[in-house]
Amino acid sequence: MAWEIVARDSGAGRTAAAGRGVKHAPIALLALVAAFLPLRATAFPLGGDQTVLPAGTELSEEALARPRELFHSEAMGGRKSYLINLGDLAFNSPSILGGKARQAEMSCGTCHVNGASNPKLFVPGASSRPGTFDTTSLLFNAKTFNSILDPVRIPSLRGARFLAPYGHDGRIGSLRDFVYNVIVNEFSGPKPRDEVLDGLVAYINDIDFLPNPKLGPGGRLAAQASVAERRGEQLFFKPFPKQAELSCAGCHVPGATFNDQLRHDVGSGGLVKTPTLLNANFNAPYFHDGRYDSYEQVVDHFDRVFDLDLSTQDMQDLVAYLTAVGDGDRPFEKDGVVLRMKEVLELSSVLEVAIPAADTAVVSLAVTGVGAELRELTERIPDIRNSSIGGKDERLAARAILKDLVLTLRRIDLDVGAGRIDDAMAEYRQFAQLVNFEAPVALKKVEPWSLFNSNVHQSHYTALGRILPVTSRQSQ
Repeated sequence: MAWEIVARDSGAGRTAAAGRGVKHAPIALLALVAAFLPLRATAFPLGGDQTVLPAGTELSEEALARPRELFHSEAMGGRKSYLINLGDLAFNSPSILGGKARQAEMSCGTCHVNGASNPKLFVPGASSRPGTFDTTSLLFNAKTFNSILDPVRIPSLRGARFLAPYGHDGRIGSLRDFVYNVIVNEFSGPKPRDEVLDGLVAYINDIDFLPNPKLGPGGRLAAQASVAERRGEQLFFKPFPKQAELSCAGCHVPGATFNDQLRHDVGSGGLVKTPTLLNANFNAPYFHDGRYDSYEQVVDHFDRVFDLDLSTQDMQDLVAYLTAVGDGDRPFEKDGVVLRMKEVLELSSVLEVAIPAADTAVVSLAVTGVGAELRELTERIPDIRNSSIGGKDERLAARAILKDLVLTLRRIDLDVGAGRIDDAMAEYRQFAQLVNFEAPVALKKVEPWSLFNSNVHQSHYTALGRILPVTSRQSQ
């Protein structure tokens, strides 16, 4: 396949599609910069009077630079299943949510970017600080509104299959029940189909922890650990001076993904479940309500609340140990056409099963999700009316083939809806041909003139920055 050939030069992998976390921009931008940046017609509201979220909302593009998901199925040498790909589609689709969330084009992937958290997300009235979110706020479901602002930290989903019970207070025993509660109760969405719910659970369960070479068998430090880290490990296992039945390791059990699957009162406002420490370096802010930014603050909290009488050196050693435990190999890969087309290929494979089954709901979900991926990819290729960069012919050809792919998806959706299954399968075979061969070649040719090129990206948005003040004044 052409995309596999290209991948040998670029490094294949998975990244979130650009736009899954989006910053709101002034609405005046829309009219006069269309020639520079082809925005989605039904994307996130841009701000001003059209936004359905409070002024000051930040959904964060910066989160897109975080490590991608590491899938267990792929780590074991296999491929993601139909159910996992279906769950991936649903996870990043606003259609499974309801109310304000759907109107704002939010999805599960808005808060949980690349299988992790989103430390930049902030919604006034639903967040106390970036990286927190109130799931019982009036904004998203009036029926669950509890009359107080009590946001919780947005958790990472890495290793979720090991981390039951679910919810910051551990109130829900099964991941399936928890996902259902998030969709229906917290975000006012319709009751999901069993297959979609199963897919979401399969997708989340497939997201692995990042591997940590600093840890050996049983969660103990590996041979290369520093002296400070080893002193910190000893303190981690040491009983508390005033409560000898307690220790850090008693709750954060090293041999059990550094949690005991129980709830405890650690002086932060009632019973909360023990969080894992694995990959915690990437999961700030800390504590159930995100009150702390650093391990230093966390250690200081336990020192004060449990009278640990830690010296300055003790605190530094514990921080060194926590940093070692919380580390992980971060699978960063440069965003580019190979990663985007791999995503399109995986997600569109759902159609191979859904079309013959005449499953109109799953076909529509796939068409919408894959279509969004393709439109987001198109946005990375400046329109040919932007004459400030080269590669006009390459940009024209790449945008044309992406448009053809989107139109083919629409025809598939119409054919299945009308019961023309054979026609839909023929269209799907044409789509697969383009995705596997023609599209990767055309997209690789255009990459030097796309926003995947950092120089083009910088000049592109510099031009937009010059236009933006003019458009803002004209709209007033």
